[in-house]
Amino acid sequence: MPFSLSAPCEYREDIRKSRFLAQAAPISSAAEAQAFIERVSDASASHNCWAWKLGQQYRFSDDGEPGGTAGRPILAAIEGQDCDQVAVVVTRWYGGIQLGTGGLARAYGGSANKCLQAATRIELVQRSRCALHCSFAELPLLKARLTELEALLEQESFDAEGAQLTLALPEARLAALQRLLADLSRGRIQLQRL
Repeated sequence: MPFSLSAPCEYREDIRKSRFLAQAAPISSAAEAQAFIERVSDASASHNCWAWKLGQQYRFSDDGEPGGTAGRPILAAIEGQDCDQVAVVVTRWYGGIQLGTGGLARAYGGSANKCLQAATRIELVQRSRCALHCSFAELPLLKARLTELEALLEQESFDAEGAQLTLALPEARLAALQRLLADLSRGRIQLQRL
């Protein structure tokens, strides 16, 4: 089961006189990842290397370090920690001692890994989207039970007969929602998967 972060976090480490600062944050879009990278990158640092992963999308940058020694190891740390919807920036202030390509990969990947290990993580739950229409009388009873079904109310609109709802809930809870709807409406409410 993949995880994301509940809040931004950071980790600092000195490796052979170079200072490394790893910063990670949860993201929900590529634009949000880019904004985070721009916000935490330090122009006075030697390198601001980064990676982010959002479902099947991912990007990374070595920011001037030898190819494959920074961005790819940071992405590998994100995947190794089973994280998704996460961006990590590792900033390096050069200390005068060459680390070599293997040393750089270990330093960048290790800093990112330790940062993610120290973070407060939340489990990402795959949700199924569905729609339904209920009467005004059934609406408060249904809304009162959404929390126990771990359902998120994504959209709500009203018409003359009642409300049209769009819900997102864990796949395992769909059968319970269908039973609830049948009990509330005596079988009138039909659930449509989106």
